[in-house]
Amino acid sequence: MNTTEKQPVAEQPSEDKTLEASDNSATESPAASTDNAENNLDKKVKIDYLGSSLFNEVKEISPQDLNQDIELEEITPDQERYLSTFSDISEREIISGRVIGINDKEVLIDIGFKSEGIINKDEFAMEDLPDVGGKIDVYLERMEDESGKTVLSKEKADFLRRWIELRDIHDTGEIIKGKIIKRIKGGMVVDLKGVQAFLPGSQIDVRPVKDFDKYLNLEMDLKVVKFNEMRKNVVVSHKAILEESLAEKRDEIFSKLEVGAIMEGRVKNITDFGVFIDLGGIDGLLHITDLSWGRINHPSEIISMEDTLTVKVIDFDNEKKRVSLGLKQLTPHPWETVETDFPQGEKVKGKVVSMTNYGAFIEIKSGIEGLIHVSEMSWTRHVKNPSELYSLGDEVEAVVLSIDTEERKISLGAKQLTDDPWDKIEEKYGIGTSVEGKVINLTQFGAFVELEEGIDGLIHVSDFSWTKVVKHPREMIEKDQKIEVRILEVSRESRRISLGIKQLIEDPWPELVKNFETGSVHEGEIVKILDKGIILVLQQDIEGIIPFGRQTKKQRKEITQKYNVGQKVSGSVMEVKPENKKVILFSEELSDKNIQKDEIKDFLDNQEQPAGERIEIPENLSEDIESNSDPISD
Repeated sequence: MNTTEKQPVAEQPSEDKTLEASDNSATESPAASTDNAENNLDKKVKIDYLGSSLFNEVKEISPQDLNQDIELEEITPDQERYLSTFSDISEREIISGRVIGINDKEVLIDIGFKSEGIINKDEFAMEDLPDVGGKIDVYLERMEDESGKTVLSKEKADFLRRWIELRDIHDTGEIIKGKIIKRIKGGMVVDLKGVQAFLPGSQIDVRPVKDFDKYLNLEMDLKVVKFNEMRKNVVVSHKAILEESLAEKRDEIFSKLEVGAIMEGRVKNITDFGVFIDLGGIDGLLHITDLSWGRINHPSEIISMEDTLTVKVIDFDNEKKRVSLGLKQLTPHPWETVETDFPQGEKVKGKVVSMTNYGAFIEIKSGIEGLIHVSEMSWTRHVKNPSELYSLGDEVEAVVLSIDTEERKISLGAKQLTDDPWDKIEEKYGIGTSVEGKVINLTQFGAFVELEEGIDGLIHVSDFSWTKVVKHPREMIEKDQKIEVRILEVSRESRRISLGIKQLIEDPWPELVKNFETGSVHEGEIVKILDKGIILVLQQDIEGIIPFGRQTKKQRKEITQKYNVGQKVSGSVMEVKPENKKVILFSEELSDKNIQKDEIKDFLDNQEQPAGERIEIPENLSEDIESNSDPISD
């Protein structure tokens, strides 16, 4: 293109026309605009693109004119201010506006936009309601809503401004004031002049807080300890301020702290393992074992919250800032005077504080415990467990038996409070006397008979009958049965009394031996058939034995098949054994077939000694009797 040619350009409209057009478009109603648009559509527009009139409004300029500034009409200061305000407005920012009107529900704000903004009147407190014409900072939420109104917020403007302040406060660590407005789970809600923050319960005070309600509506100094920009969360602490103020004081106290120092403090907290004491800037632990020389189950037994205590420093760690305290250390150890306070043989009173299977521990003084062993609980009763006589917390009396100061052990006895009934047992129960007693227990080897409370004696199975072989006491007596017994033996040292029933009558064997002369024939009832002989019951419950002799196993089997329990069998007396309560008999049918009948008859006919005395039995028969009688007698 030739540069000398003139280029057609559209003539620029004047500034006044532009503003006028803007004002007209702003004030023109939506209905008028719609009607004009419909009329224009109905008209058929015909344009002559070749006609000269089409270019009447076109101005010809030279290329030089393009490099020259276009002269604009001068703009007034008010117009310039208006236009600059219009161009600077952005959503989600705090802007300044002017109150132009107030009605029952809304406050109208002029922010220099094409339309006024509206703020709900509820966002203002009655005392903070602005005056018409006054300036106010607002938050622009939206340029236009669905109805074309500008959406503003006073609360959000205050919040955003305060949020920016709190962010700076968090960064600098500045202390601010806040008002506690309500209680929630885990802590309190604090109003920081438009922004609500969370105050955890653990951050209210350096001491545990039990009553949170007393802090409601209180204003206190706070420190922002957590600031979450994304979630708009703020966490504050009052404890952090207190701890900072105590830090210097704590360092000062530790610099002067010494083991053994006596200090005064206030009970801050009570736990299962001890008590925390506030020493005026530092906390010390008074362990449960250092509360008292005596035994305690929980510190609350002797300590209460807010108590003021005088304690002793027993240890401390400057690096970890820990202090161990003692209360019992302020008094002498009770074992230092135990031998003087509790001499051997003196009666004492105490409380059962612990029990084991071997005894009960008795606290006779704070820090002093003695043991009553089960063997020292009763003279006469066999105590297997102390729970048979005592319970925890029981007040009991005892006698001091011995003291071991090195091992710090005291042996106590309860039975020593009464006289030992065994001291005069020999005088009371003379040998040979008859007494009445109650059967309290039956065993395989005998029966225990109670003569008086705590005093019992034993009847051995061998002392039930002169003639009958008793294998168990239940064959003769029953438990709880009252019977008459005779004292056979008394031992004070071993605390034993031997009793007998058969001794109540004379020994019948001297006369019985006369009835069982050698060679005499007696009949008895079979009560047992053994491999080596037959057991009979003779007159007066005397046990008789007929040995088989030296028969073969086959022969014995053939013999035993011929006899049954309860069957009557006769035999000749060969020997009487009073000490074993047995009579040895001979039966031709059951004897060794190798021994002739005449030999046995001659032997029996030629005996002049009584059967109860020692007699000479033929060797071949004697061997059989000796080998068979003992196992059978068992």
